Amino acid sequence: MRHMATYDLMESVRNTNQWLGATALAFASYPITGLVPHPMFQWMAAWGEVTERTFARMVAKPDWGIHSVSCPDGRDHLVQVDVKLSRPFGDLIHFNVLGRPEKERKVLLVAPMSGHYATLLCSTVNSLLPDCEVYITDWHNARDIPVSAGKFDIEDYTLYLVDFMKELGSDLHVIAVCQPAPLTLAATAYLAAEDPSAQPKTLTLIGGPIDPNAAATDVTDFGHRVTMGVLEEMAIQRVGFKYAGVGRMVYPGLLQLASFMSMNADKHSKAFFDQIQRVARGEAGDHDKHNRFYDEYLAVMDMPAEFYLSTVERIFKNGEIAANEFVVDGVKVDIGAITDVAVKTVEGAKDDITAPGQCIAALGLLTGLPESKKASHVEPGAGHYGIFAGRSWRDNIRPMVLEFIDNNSGRTPPAAKGKGEAKLKAV
Repeated sequence: MRHMATYDLMESVRNTNQWLGATALAFASYPITGLVPHPMFQWMAAWGEVTERTFARMVAKPDWGIHSVSCPDGRDHLVQVDVKLSRPFGDLIHFNVLGRPEKERKVLLVAPMSGHYATLLCSTVNSLLPDCEVYITDWHNARDIPVSAGKFDIEDYTLYLVDFMKELGSDLHVIAVCQPAPLTLAATAYLAAEDPSAQPKTLTLIGGPIDPNAAATDVTDFGHRVTMGVLEEMAIQRVGFKYAGVGRMVYPGLLQLASFMSMNADKHSKAFFDQIQRVARGEAGDHDKHNRFYDEYLAVMDMPAEFYLSTVERIFKNGEIAANEFVVDGVKVDIGAITDVAVKTVEGAKDDITAPGQCIAALGLLTGLPESKKASHVEPGAGHYGIFAGRSWRDNIRPMVLEFIDNNSGRTPPAAKGKGEAKLKAV
């Protein structure tokens, strides 16, 4: 029962605030309040609306919201989200564009398991759909996974990626975004030794901590400063009675969210105050800029405790990937075994989470790969989010990644075709 009461207390606080917001909105929205033309009621209703929505979306998984995509035939084709492979801790899903001939580029997006759902990459998926067959790793919320499903640490994560790559075949291009980059590199190396025919054709690593010590950030400093005992005591709790994963040890999403928000408390406070003002003036919308961002940002998921702790200890503290000493299921993974997979790293010049230098370190570990199959790029002025979902991604990085894929696909790059397709947008 240790820490279960704390987990339920956090959920109770969240639930209470959601209820307070709903109550304030309902009370201030009674027609009788129209007899008293006082701005207090408008402010109360606005505060209630913003507060209720804020605390409600913390426990709701966002929808992908990808309904159709425009194709060269001039038609909008419906998009169906299909589960290609299902596992207890995560699924491999396919964005199936109905009625469209299968695209030659088959892309697997490896989403982070770092507190947010895979829907964090929704805009990334949107941007790739016109040109590619897109698959993505859809990790499950640990609070919904029964204890009987067993553990899930970074070795299990790596083996999941191995299974997903095998399922999709060798004519595959993998793009790992942020946190999973080192484990995706390890999974590729594992395949290189165990099943070379299942290796992907290209691997693009975007803003991942391959060698966290290559460039210090607040994240790496924290990883070195805190001891594992203190970290476990501070961060790990047992899932409460409300969810199917009752009793499972997790790093709670609500606790992670509190850490995220505290890093930029002033900025978030101002954003919510401004939104309340907009609602009170009748200027806000259900899908305005504020709601689009916070619907995703506030939707957090619990991570399995063993995954979080092993990530900190083995990736950040011990630097097992950076030292090429990573072991998966008793098998030593040699990154130098990768000899055929073209690898590209992408970093943001202003990334304060995974600073420039941490990701490009992967190329130095690829001792068996010819220089002609290695590439790197540092995007000027881009932060962590911008390199996979912002303007930098759309305008510069995405076309560059598609060109890299085409140049290493074993076929003639469809240059003219690619330029035309890049203008199409999924909706």
